[in-house]
Amino acid sequence: MYEKMKLSWFSNLKGDTLAGIVVALALIPEAIAFSIIAGVDPKVGLYASFAICVIISFTGGRSGMISGATGAMALLMVLLVKDHGLEYLLAATLLTGVLQIIAGYLRLAELMRFVSRSVVTGFVNALAILIFMAQLPELTGVTWHVYAMTLAGLAIIYGLPYVPVIGKVIPSPLVCIVVLTAVYMLTGMEIRSVGDMGELPDSLPIFLWPDVPLNLETLMIILPTALMLTVVGLLESMMTATIIDDLTDTKSNKNRECKGQGIANIGAGLIGGMAGCAMIGQSVINIKSGGRRRMSSLIAGVVLLLMVVFLADWVSQIPMAALVAVMIMVSIGTFSWSSIKDLKNHPMSTNMVMVATVVVVVFTHNLAIGVFVGVLLAAMNFANKVGNILYIGSEEADEGSRRIYRVVGQVFFTSSERFGEAFDFKETVEKVTIDLSRAHFWDITAVQTLDRVVIKFRREGTEVEMIGLNEASATIVDRYAVHDDPEAVEKLMGGH
Repeated sequence: MYEKMKLSWFSNLKGDTLAGIVVALALIPEAIAFSIIAGVDPKVGLYASFAICVIISFTGGRSGMISGATGAMALLMVLLVKDHGLEYLLAATLLTGVLQIIAGYLRLAELMRFVSRSVVTGFVNALAILIFMAQLPELTGVTWHVYAMTLAGLAIIYGLPYVPVIGKVIPSPLVCIVVLTAVYMLTGMEIRSVGDMGELPDSLPIFLWPDVPLNLETLMIILPTALMLTVVGLLESMMTATIIDDLTDTKSNKNRECKGQGIANIGAGLIGGMAGCAMIGQSVINIKSGGRRRMSSLIAGVVLLLMVVFLADWVSQIPMAALVAVMIMVSIGTFSWSSIKDLKNHPMSTNMVMVATVVVVVFTHNLAIGVFVGVLLAAMNFANKVGNILYIGSEEADEGSRRIYRVVGQVFFTSSERFGEAFDFKETVEKVTIDLSRAHFWDITAVQTLDRVVIKFRREGTEVEMIGLNEASATIVDRYAVHDDPEAVEKLMGGH
């Protein structure tokens, strides 16, 4: 037990400490920006990032992964906050945590294997587009100063990494925030700042139970948002865990991660924070900065809180143009630009799944619906492709008195019609042998089609023999086939 704890927490103390500090500095502008996207005070996102980072370091199933307030979750909160206010958002956050814990115990993380790469790409691209669109209000109907500051911020973000030594040590988004804030304070230009968006925390968080009626009406108000937050939060967390698994060549416990995310969200909601999930960008920053163990997440959360509480006066002076630049960088970095080039190389069905996911998410502003549509299309494409892999050949035997049909492939709902049309029921033969040794029957539709084939042959006075049925197919055929039951045959064939 001691050795396991030592490995999880203290085996990379120096790397985790430095990486945690870097992540904390980079978390501040994003947490504030995501709060503003959701329509709540900056302290809501900051408290959430603190609580989630600290709690997930103990409860999560993936060492080195960073969680906090995210753009994907913030986008789902807008309507609830607009229509009902912050208290209902806190209640939805608590319910989200409960649902995620339940999902962990039900082992729903296993469902991630049904999400194809094209759906994941569409999900990421749609998220990038929505984050960029959320910045447009800050760039509409403003003075030239805002555009100048935004462009200057982007120049710093993308230019600093090319500066020797410094560019590799200090996160460029942080330098962007510091420099533009200094320019804003020195020039006194009249542009919006973080202080104009709401009050920053001036004290450590306290226990805060949501001030909402505990009745069915409240549940009906928060349940739709909580369900969407649950699905999107777990989906993004599982995707991030998979990426970190690849980067570190280690495995994660995704079902534990589901439960850990739920506990963390409950903790966030109880101190006035919004729901969050794993952060792809921050997790990659942590890994590349040397963070590998749970300590990196713990340090990131603690340092974040100490900075925003004791340096709130400085944080409030950050110009919104600086945050817009950071969020544009996040959207550009999140978008999978290679997917555009891959449109020429990938199959049309794969492209349709990716594009459909993006379009649905962008138009509905609901990542869960988009992913559902993408998964559905991917499943339909797969079923169609597998259904087309079906061959049925025939040959005469016994001097024309018997015909042998050889079935090769998968028989289920998409291929059952082709299976049923492959037989010549009017041919005058005494016996038909159906060789199923290279076929597999998957569902009730396939069994019912087989029933119809056997029954039609028998009504023409032809004896039917089925051979070679594998054990799995034989089990479903023996259980559900009715061609040997006269009453069921009449019902199946419509009574005539």
